[in-house]
Amino acid sequence: MSAEAADREAATSSRPCTPPQTSWFEFLLEESLLEKHLRKPCPDPAPVQLIVQFLEQASKPSVNEQNQVQPPPDNKRNRILKLLALKVAAHLKWDLDILEKSLSVPVLNMLLNELLCISKVPPGTKHVDMDLATLPPTTAMAILLYNRWAIRTIVQSSFPVKQAKPGPPQLSVMNQMQQEKELTENILKVLKEQASDSILVLEAALKLNKDLYVHTMRTLDLLAVEPGMVNGETESSTAGLKIRTEEMQCQVCYDLGAAYFQQGSTNSAVYENAREKFFRTKELIAEIGSLSLHCTIDEKRLAGYCQACDVLVPSSDSTSQQLTPYSQVHICLRSGNYQDVVKIFIEDNLTFSLPIQFRQSVLRELFQKAQQGNEALDEICFKVCACNTVRDILEGRAISVQFNQLFLRPNKEKIDFLLEVCSRSINLEKASDSLKGNMAAFLKNVCLGLEDLQYVFMISSHELFITLLKDEERKLLVDQMRKRSPRVNLCIKPVTSFYDIPASASVNIGQLEHQLILSVDPWRIRQILIELHGMTSERQFWTVSNKWEVPSVYSGVILGIKDNLTRDLVYILMAKGLHCSTVKDFSHAKQLFAACLELVTEFSPKLRQVMLNEMLLLDIHTHEAGTGQSGERPPSDLISRVRGYLEMRLPDIPLRQVIAEECVAFMLNWRENEYLTLQVPAFLLQNNPYVKLGQLLAATCKELPGPKESRRTAKDLWEVVVQICSVSSQHKRGNDGRVSLIKQRESTLGIMYRSELLSFIKKLREPLVLTIILSLFVKLHNVREDIVNDITAEHISIWPSSIPNLQSVDFEAVAITVKELVRYALSINPNTHSWLIIQADIYFATNQYSAALHYYLQAGAVCSDFFNKAVPPDVYTDQVIKRMIKCCSLLNCHTQVAILCQFLREIDYKTAFKSLQEQNSHDAMDSYYDYIWDVTILEYLTYLHHKRGETDKRQIAIKAIGQTELNASNPEEVLQLAAQRRKKKFLQAMAKLYF
Repeated sequence: MSAEAADREAATSSRPCTPPQTSWFEFLLEESLLEKHLRKPCPDPAPVQLIVQFLEQASKPSVNEQNQVQPPPDNKRNRILKLLALKVAAHLKWDLDILEKSLSVPVLNMLLNELLCISKVPPGTKHVDMDLATLPPTTAMAILLYNRWAIRTIVQSSFPVKQAKPGPPQLSVMNQMQQEKELTENILKVLKEQASDSILVLEAALKLNKDLYVHTMRTLDLLAVEPGMVNGETESSTAGLKIRTEEMQCQVCYDLGAAYFQQGSTNSAVYENAREKFFRTKELIAEIGSLSLHCTIDEKRLAGYCQACDVLVPSSDSTSQQLTPYSQVHICLRSGNYQDVVKIFIEDNLTFSLPIQFRQSVLRELFQKAQQGNEALDEICFKVCACNTVRDILEGRAISVQFNQLFLRPNKEKIDFLLEVCSRSINLEKASDSLKGNMAAFLKNVCLGLEDLQYVFMISSHELFITLLKDEERKLLVDQMRKRSPRVNLCIKPVTSFYDIPASASVNIGQLEHQLILSVDPWRIRQILIELHGMTSERQFWTVSNKWEVPSVYSGVILGIKDNLTRDLVYILMAKGLHCSTVKDFSHAKQLFAACLELVTEFSPKLRQVMLNEMLLLDIHTHEAGTGQSGERPPSDLISRVRGYLEMRLPDIPLRQVIAEECVAFMLNWRENEYLTLQVPAFLLQNNPYVKLGQLLAATCKELPGPKESRRTAKDLWEVVVQICSVSSQHKRGNDGRVSLIKQRESTLGIMYRSELLSFIKKLREPLVLTIILSLFVKLHNVREDIVNDITAEHISIWPSSIPNLQSVDFEAVAITVKELVRYALSINPNTHSWLIIQADIYFATNQYSAALHYYLQAGAVCSDFFNKAVPPDVYTDQVIKRMIKCCSLLNCHTQVAILCQFLREIDYKTAFKSLQEQNSHDAMDSYYDYIWDVTILEYLTYLHHKRGETDKRQIAIKAIGQTELNASNPEEVLQLAAQRRKKKFLQAMAKLYF
């Protein structure tokens, strides 16, 4: 023993047993008072906190005389700290539930690795290659603990975690959290790679037929005295905490079951293994009973796992009567037998065996399938929702918004089904008064929400309604209906049924008109109109609703139909079809248009062609909103019909401009450039401005890869857009005799108005076409003479650099158009870096520096996997970096300016030094020094802090210089790697501040 150590021990032995003014872990270490501390009722600090402190101190790196960071030394102090951490875990009986709840993954990984080390597990040897039966019991138990923790951690990592609400951004705290997150991810990556080995080790443990032992505080003390003694004593089963075979197998089965269940999401066959392990766990718990001291299984969670396995892998010998309701519902959903799901839910309304959350999840799943285009599920969704609603009202909950939406347009079938569910969901002989009251209130509210009296009659005359509501309640309900509907002439005498309410002819016409407004069934609309025309011949029923709008180019032709019934029917079918198309109810729109087409084919070729055109537009919208969103090309038949429309030359056919727009946009979006550039008839180019514009765009896309001098089409497109954006000027003489210049904003000189051009562009989705249009308008914006900050864009060099008559261009409108186009383009794809740079340049030009930095950083993030890769130099050009520098400078973030100066191809020392001289900085200042890799800037910082007498900040700068990877003698690759790593960390830190 060294003299220094002897002096230290002598000093320790003479001290009193009271905590000195030092940290608890040092006191416990020096005075050997750990066991006494742990025996306290509420020890402070808690045991798990002690583990963290012991291991943190034992793993703290050292610094040598050359100020170089060294790994933690393997000295006596650190070995004792690790031993103390193991003793605290032994005090907790190695309960993984407690340890996992309180310790982070890196700390628990370190603790269990120390347990493996002290238990004589050979380092570098795979656990799967070791025979557990031949190992000492403590060694085998240590291996089991580690592998149980490994698969439990993998399972836990697959669960969603609610993110803690972040506080104010502190760079040092964020760095520490980021380091811990990266360390955890690295450990998880290793554990997942070894998952199959861990499962094999645990499967092998289930074959053991001997009791195992785990280290206690006593055996760990013995190890400290004589390392070889404990294993010998353990082998003869006389040392350590005894873990019975059944307890060990119970814990291992549960953990294996959880691991298999988690793997089942990608391989459903594994669910069988999970089921076997969970049911074996239940058997072992029954065997162990209350005698278990060391086997802690969450039995509620185990029951949930078993129930889920029953659903996912029903037993082969189970009959439909033996299956749980969960299993029955799951089997019905998988087989598509949705009517049986409804039956199960109705039966469950009597038993309340299925939780409402499960029933709601089934409804959400059905809604998702219906939204994906399965129209047959609409009725099922209503039925399941009705069942859930009745369950809700029986249990005293409010009616869901979903039910109100689905019941917005009631019909006879829906009312019949709702009454059936209500009748079968309550046993009137056994039901309590509260259940009956809830059901009665629900039926009353349904009646009050209905506007069609025939539906009210259906409910009020039902046996359940008459049974639940007394005569007085029914009378009160009639009074409420009278106040709500003054047009209904209710008799004054007491009534017992709604059938006593007389209805006049005007009431019947009003009811039919109401149904006419709500109905989207073509056959039903025709029937209502026939009834209405039979009642009166004086009304024009196409005027019933002011929401029925037909384009003016069509209305003249339709209103010219002589037969009143046919005129009303054609007008209403078209108006409703256009409305359904607008709200994206394409299925009903198609039914209405098909009925209208069938009707007009009999007497009007002109209207027949109109309907064919509208159905083409509907099919385009249907494809774009459906399979087109996933990138699936449209069918060749649809493309042929679009071409046919563009080439159509039928005289006197009323045409809507929007159809031509949509057809040209459709061809551009699906890259039909060959047709637009080579096959479009000449008369189309002369007569249809959208075809002309589409041809120029398609040709420009086609010629883009070629040499600059071959881009004749780009020049033509430029001239067309310039003309659209030009203003027509007029001279006017005022009262004073002076001549003033008046500009007309919307010029008629171009092939279309600017507003029409913008509307057309917002129908495009093809990235290359949008990029070309954006670059054209950006170039047009930059051409003006008074521009201070240019906006950059991809392919900007293909456009002319000047305009002969600058005064003719409305640059204010051009600037507004650029902003609108960038906003639209980013709504289509927010991850296109060139569009993000344009948006950033716009904010920079308008002095919105924080927003500009946000988009500059976002542009770099999307093309570098959030800065985990190097940002391409054509994204972060010197111009972009200089603008980021200016943004930071004007935001008073001067340390960020100095760091960004390193990003330039030639480091701008002048700007960096000037910014570092600023003392009024709004950024984290010295916390950013770790991101500086240029030694010259760090040396200047050292000099600057020394000059100002800022000793602490000078030490931080010196520490940053002293990092070995910044040594000028290092190879160029090492220096570049160091710079790249700091760039990544700095840009990620900036992104967290500005995103």
